[in-house]
Amino acid sequence: MNHLDYLLRPATLQDLDTLERFSKAATFSIRTLKPERARLEERVARSLKAFAGSEAASGEELYHFVLEDLQAGRVVGTSGIVASAAANGRFYCYRNEFLVHGSDELGISNREHTLRMCEDLSGHTLLSSFFIEPEYGETLAPQLLSRGRLLFIRNFPQLFAEKIGAENPGLCDADGNSPVWNALGHRFFKMPFPEAEQRTGGRSKSFIPELMPRLPVYVSLLAKDAQWALGQLHPDGELPFGILMAEGFDADAYVDIFDGGPIAEARVAMLRSVVAAQDVALHARAGVAGEVCLVANRERAGFRATLAQGEFGEAGLQLAPLALERLALGDGAPACAVRVDSPAAPSRAWSAGTDVA
Repeated sequence: MNHLDYLLRPATLQDLDTLERFSKAATFSIRTLKPERARLEERVARSLKAFAGSEAASGEELYHFVLEDLQAGRVVGTSGIVASAAANGRFYCYRNEFLVHGSDELGISNREHTLRMCEDLSGHTLLSSFFIEPEYGETLAPQLLSRGRLLFIRNFPQLFAEKIGAENPGLCDADGNSPVWNALGHRFFKMPFPEAEQRTGGRSKSFIPELMPRLPVYVSLLAKDAQWALGQLHPDGELPFGILMAEGFDADAYVDIFDGGPIAEARVAMLRSVVAAQDVALHARAGVAGEVCLVANRERAGFRATLAQGEFGEAGLQLAPLALERLALGDGAPACAVRVDSPAAPSRAWSAGTDVA
């Protein structure tokens, strides 16, 4: 399954059946899309409104994409962008800090790892909702599904923040048992992780700082399994996480306040796809056999992105006529394109970032 016949586009209400199936297939701890038809329909409707741009940007917008395998004739993946984390509130997470305690009299010095609740990521744009059918893990489809969103952000920077983040799932078993939650959150929420995740629906609720400790949490005082799990990635999150790391995201500073999963963050202007993307004019030419490129049109409501072999030149980018057709563009139309390397991330997993909208 190494063809390039994929199309990334905005999700529509006709995709609801597929999105519902994805939401039921995802591992509990990475379930961004709640398996409730009404909520999915509301999400897609919000996304379509955001893509249409009929109202001034407020930061509350979310953009939801689906990935089509055109050869198979079906949708095989989904991903999203939240314009601003907690646009009407604060986004809570833990920041990794280190404190030094020492006594000159005793000749003792200790460096302690602590967690401090913070709101540093409030206002960041967030990537979310990544899910792809597992048989596509070893193809270039995940690159289009993840990186295509970055080209959309590049094309419309006024809609998004200068900084970007992505929550990644922490360790959690199939029954919803999270070592970090059991050691921390459960003590203050008095409920299992699945229930807390369902009731919060994000990391911006006011009751999070009302219940969770504001003072630094000393990691050495947590249960051993929680210490080990802190900052660890759920196996089902390896594929999208690997793509983000290759883009230039950093995941050392912050962890999720519930399951302790790593939160990746970066400056949009420093991301690999954003830096390397070129504005080009597209030209149709049969028999093009150049390097593989990720190509996106410059439309908002009619956004399209695809993979195609192309040849860069002074006149622009030459692609097969079929690639232009996928992008709904004619010869000479403006677009942006970035070269694509072979997938380097682990391919056994597929996942979604925690939804905050």
